[in-house]
Amino acid sequence: MSLPRPSRIGLIVALVATLVLLCCGGSVSAILLGGLGNEDNSNAFSTLGCGQGGPIDPDGELPRVAEYGVEQIRNAAIIINVGSDLKLPPRAWVIAVATAMQESRLTNLGFLGERNDHDSLGLFQQRPSTGWGTPAQVQDPVYASRKFYEKLQTVKGWERMSLTRAAQRVQRSAYPNAYAKHESLAAQIVNLLTNGAANAVGDSLAMVCAAGGKIAAGGWTIPLKSVVGSGFRTRSRPTHQGVDLIVGKYTPIAAVASGVVSVMKCDEDRRGRRSCNVDGYPGKGGCGWMVEIVHAGNEMTRYCHLIQRPSVDVGDEVAAGQPIGRVGSSGNSSGPHLHFEVHLNNDRTSRGAVDPVDFMQSKGAPLGGEG
Repeated sequence: MSLPRPSRIGLIVALVATLVLLCCGGSVSAILLGGLGNEDNSNAFSTLGCGQGGPIDPDGELPRVAEYGVEQIRNAAIIINVGSDLKLPPRAWVIAVATAMQESRLTNLGFLGERNDHDSLGLFQQRPSTGWGTPAQVQDPVYASRKFYEKLQTVKGWERMSLTRAAQRVQRSAYPNAYAKHESLAAQIVNLLTNGAANAVGDSLAMVCAAGGKIAAGGWTIPLKSVVGSGFRTRSRPTHQGVDLIVGKYTPIAAVASGVVSVMKCDEDRRGRRSCNVDGYPGKGGCGWMVEIVHAGNEMTRYCHLIQRPSVDVGDEVAAGQPIGRVGSSGNSSGPHLHFEVHLNNDRTSRGAVDPVDFMQSKGAPLGGEG
């Protein structure tokens, strides 16, 4: 298992900090490295590999990432190293880091007096009274990480579960849905510390990039294999808020990440008609049969022009790679394709739309090609 040298991390940090200072006039102490934050669609780390180098030195040069200081990132490095030592795939590292983000903000917590949740201690708020270990043991980051991973390995099918379900099966938290909001930043922290391991195939020990429909360790995959046709906000189509993936009718469409279906409908055309069970035409207006899914961090994806009623309903929980419908040409369409959009902050308007090609590349699930 290979991870990057601290000197490489320092170089990346210095380069990104310099770019932020030159472009934005910001403060180094306040930067979000590589756009590490859900409101930023920066693709600064998309050029990283899929996990190469050597073990992370927790005492080496480490960065501040978003609201997490050097000591907290050091704890993330320890969590990743333990997962690597246990020969667990990078999906496990992302789950573990996100869990510790929720439980302790990546801080090795001691006894908090009246603020303590029972006798919970350490990075994962493990309870000695329920068999996790002695108070001294669960406050040892290496021990605590190992215990988390050992419990995760007992959860059947954890590799294919959404992050929040897998974490909850280990933690049994009173807030079972709280882990999901940390997934995006946890994946980016793992990528930063491991030269892109969250972009590798999530359930594989081989650090191979998750192209061709494989699910990346960060929890993302492509909706289908296809070339990219019309692009995002091109000169000829400045109001085109997504990309067109050109492929034949009835091709299955997959959810690109776990989430909850927020919209499923036949989108009205310009005349207010809901005629989605027939092919559309240019100028008709409307998205035809469509689905929207809200993912961790309020990142929303939209799928348009399906050939028939989608196979999911509003409120359904979906997993990455789960079929949600089939390609068609309903609505404002000149031929069979999937119109695919990405929106930040769950903003359904054009203000929230970002380039899906850049976004999916940053998630380790690049669009385009037949690969």
